[in-house]
Amino acid sequence: MSQICQITGKKAIVGNHVSHSNKKTKRKFHPNLFTKKFFNEKDGNWVTLKVSAAGIRTIDKMGLEGALKHAKEKGFIINC
Repeated sequence: MSQICQITGKKAIVGNHVSHSNKKTKRKFHPNLFTKKFFNEKDGNWVTLKVSAAGIRTIDKMGLEGALKHAKEKGFIINC
């Protein structure tokens, strides 16, 4: 998984560059991704995830266990 958030499933979307002359060319909008380590208190080990800024806020709200469970149900994360 290269440019995909493992918690929220956000990935690059396609749009247009619009110049001053209103000429349009294709571009990509990439998500704001970070490679971050989280401590799993249940297992007592560290988990490394590639998450977006919104994914970090989701982990803060739901907790690591809840966010991982939700991501597995949605299919964003396969093994962890």
